[in-house]
Amino acid sequence: MFLDKSPGDKIRAIKATFRSMFRRDGPGQSRACFQKQVETDLETIRRRLHTLAVIERERYVNELLSAPLYDDKRRLPPLGLKVYSQNDEDGIIQEIFARIGLGTQTFVEFGVDNGLENNTLKLLLEGWNGLWLEGSETNVAQINTKFRAVIQQGRLQVRHAFIDKSNINHLIGQSYTGEIDLISIDVDGNDIHLLESLDIVSPRVVVIEYNGKFPPPLSIAQVYNPAHRWQGTDYGGSSLAAIASVAERKGYRLVGCNITGVNAFFVRHDLIEDKFCPPYTAENHYQPARYFLWPTFVAGHEPDWGPYITI
Repeated sequence: MFLDKSPGDKIRAIKATFRSMFRRDGPGQSRACFQKQVETDLETIRRRLHTLAVIERERYVNELLSAPLYDDKRRLPPLGLKVYSQNDEDGIIQEIFARIGLGTQTFVEFGVDNGLENNTLKLLLEGWNGLWLEGSETNVAQINTKFRAVIQQGRLQVRHAFIDKSNINHLIGQSYTGEIDLISIDVDGNDIHLLESLDIVSPRVVVIEYNGKFPPPLSIAQVYNPAHRWQGTDYGGSSLAAIASVAERKGYRLVGCNITGVNAFFVRHDLIEDKFCPPYTAENHYQPARYFLWPTFVAGHEPDWGPYITI
């Protein structure tokens, strides 16, 4: 098995695959057969390189988390894990609620893509109820098909909408008002402005994307533009310090960020007590952008959804 080989043997196996790609079996081999063999070998190499990348990510992250500051068990990054989240957000959310307890077990999430990789699908699996807001009509159609059973049960509401400051409270208010357990904001740009405008619900926990390119004390926010769509560049979102400032004014404390430097986690001030690591500042909890880790967070096969029962 490839996975059982030593690191040196893995590299030698990959090199041997490369060499075989450019060696025909003989003069009678057709160009079409040769092309097919090259494509097969390239896929084999891709899988093996990805396996190596996943293994190296685990080593790299373990090394990061061995730093002395993580001796404080109140810090959240060592508790990260992936079930359905993009990175390690599932584990951090799980740990936060293990410390503060469950309330309404309701969530709201913006920007859920096709529903199979986000911050609240694990919660849905665990029996929570919630609302997904998604701007892509194609994604919403896929969600309505894939998650038909839980939608029909009334546990999941799905709404096709582009969210802005003028409609955020109306869109959420059609489903929830008052206290909910969690809100997750990921719109690749206007996130901080949506957080600032939110007042229809009082989440106990807020998960929000920040732009890890900008370390503290930089406190900058993308200029509000309701028509903004992320173009895949580093122009998108706000610095952690800026988001922490807005969250502080709204009664939330920063309790951690995930290791890839993508999501920040805030808990309502009345629930903090001594359960998290002070000070609740960007300087204390900032994680830089490590976006290169994204493809290496895996949890088994490709994500899917179907009926489960709790035993």
